[in-house]
Amino acid sequence: MAQDIEFNRNEDSTSWKLSDLNKRLHVIHQGGGEKRIAKLKADGKLTARERIDALLDPKSPRIGDRCLRGRWHVARTRRAPCAGVVVVMGYVSKRQCIVVANDATREGRRLVPL
Repeated sequence: MAQDIEFNRNEDSTSWKLSDLNKRLHVIHQGGGEKRIAKLKADGKLTARERIDALLDPKSPRIGDRCLRGRWHVARTRRAPCAGVVVVMGYVSKRQCIVVANDATREGRRLVPL
């Protein structure tokens, strides 16, 4: 019986942590926010993640996007995560590449709600 209770506690804790991680990732993937994205779109430009998606082979595996990198620094200095840089490793013309793009919707000194 005690084992079931411990299992349920661990499952609840893991679910909560996963939910919190997904919320943080959603905020980070929004870049500088809807307002800045709309301004970028009005200028006829794509976001960093859209540019990377257009470059990489469709439906190819990709990893990376170090968006949680330096999280302690973000909390301390309130700067944009990863200094507003998006990094993804994927395939371009069936060759493995690392793609780096500057997120123009973010400023390095912008306060972020993490």
